[in-house]
Amino acid sequence: MNNSEGTRNYHKRTQRDYSLAFKLQVIDEVEKGNLTYKQSQRKYGIQGRSTVLIWLRKHGTLDWTSKTPMKKKAPPKTYISQLEAKIRRLESEKEILNRAIDIADDMIGTDIRKKFLPLSQQASEKQQGEANTLSNE
Repeated sequence: MNNSEGTRNYHKRTQRDYSLAFKLQVIDEVEKGNLTYKQSQRKYGIQGRSTVLIWLRKHGTLDWTSKTPMKKKAPPKTYISQLEAKIRRLESEKEILNRAIDIADDMIGTDIRKKFLPLSQQASEKQQGEANTLSNE
């Protein structure tokens, strides 16, 4: 019998044909995303509607007990805009902290920046260089 997707021949199987190796092969293809469970049913001639789902729950590596739905990945544009917003927030926080250090230096009469400025400048310049390299790519 030919399927509409190609010219592969397949035959309907009976339950006694389903060895553990066969089940694991089907599960592997479904979990890797090569086939949906319905496509695997058609490809291998598996008659039961829920047979592959039962195999996935019994032998698969996915956690079927979790009640929380799987999170979808954000589209790249959304993810980039979220990262840009985070960068803006962190830069604002850095500016606030720098102002707080300046105020503390004035109030207490210390020179925190003189002691730690060379190290923080080097780290900041390195980060800015990396950020510029990434933004230019």
